[in-house]
Amino acid sequence: MKKATKWLKSWEFSLTILLVVEIFVLGAINPAFLNVENLLYSTNDFMHILFAALAMTLTIITGGIDISSTSVMGLASIVIGLAWVAGMNIVAAVALALLIGVLAGAFNGVFVAYTDIHPLVITLGTLFMFGGIAAGLPGVLDFLGFKAYGAKGFSAYMYEGITGFPDSFGNFTQNSIKGIPVPIILVLLFALLLGLLLHRTRFGRYLYLIGVNQEAAEYTGVPVKKALILAYVLSGLGAAISGAMLTSYFTSARADLGSKDLLPILTAVVLGGTDIMGGSGTIVGTLIAGIFIGYLRQGLLALGVTSDVVPVVTGFLLVVVVAAKLLISRFNEGRINRRALRSGVMNLLERR
Repeated sequence: MKKATKWLKSWEFSLTILLVVEIFVLGAINPAFLNVENLLYSTNDFMHILFAALAMTLTIITGGIDISSTSVMGLASIVIGLAWVAGMNIVAAVALALLIGVLAGAFNGVFVAYTDIHPLVITLGTLFMFGGIAAGLPGVLDFLGFKAYGAKGFSAYMYEGITGFPDSFGNFTQNSIKGIPVPIILVLLFALLLGLLLHRTRFGRYLYLIGVNQEAAEYTGVPVKKALILAYVLSGLGAAISGAMLTSYFTSARADLGSKDLLPILTAVVLGGTDIMGGSGTIVGTLIAGIFIGYLRQGLLALGVTSDVVPVVTGFLLVVVVAAKLLISRFNEGRINRRALRSGVMNLLERR
């Protein structure tokens, strides 16, 4: 009973209500939107955002951030393409891309853990570094005489990306199991894994402690450096999975895949209830918020709003959420302080 009451008062429940209202409003505007099959398969357009956002939740809970995720997506995508045309099995190519994502996350994590540089600065640098590697990798191989960008030549790659993947890979994101698209199943499994790590293990408790006060966490024996590195490794893995999903979805490997998704990823995490200053947040909140934002973007496009305006709406939503949470936090702090003051006054009067 207590858990049910707590859930009804939670931010996640409020988001769920907003999501339901959003779906019915969009359905009222366009009845086809309420078709269950359409609702399920339309999620394929934004499942990659959820993979990256769910993993980024961990880094933001620590008080950090990983804005290099979008570059890791492109890097993972181009690694899949280059590995494939080089003769590697597509499963092995995807595995290599995921490994690259893990290594990219570890690179970020080591710098965050062992330096005093703010994670925003570190991952801003690696955003450009990973993006530059992804964009330049085919050209480097071409210079070395290795035609790894496909039979159509380098100029074709620059416009079309690396194509020619097997049908099994291209159809992967279009397949379903008992009517449920495979990407949704994978996202839910990934969310379950991260949720268990965050809410049922010491590692998860360590992340919250680090986000509240990193120095205090160190004094209490928390392995801060290991926890931070693992959090960024998981963030890199989530971004690499996103890149692999995008490559399958578009049947094309490009270095710029996901490059415009940083704003919706961050908005999903913050709207999901994760404190941008660290110390609080849930995987469920990010999951619901990501779906909300995905349907919002689709609804706006369906209404004729241009793709240039959609980021404006998303950015405005991010600012409003941050401002609202700040005001609510200050209101709650003031209410607690007033209660404490009244309690102190009453105790003093009783003693007299």
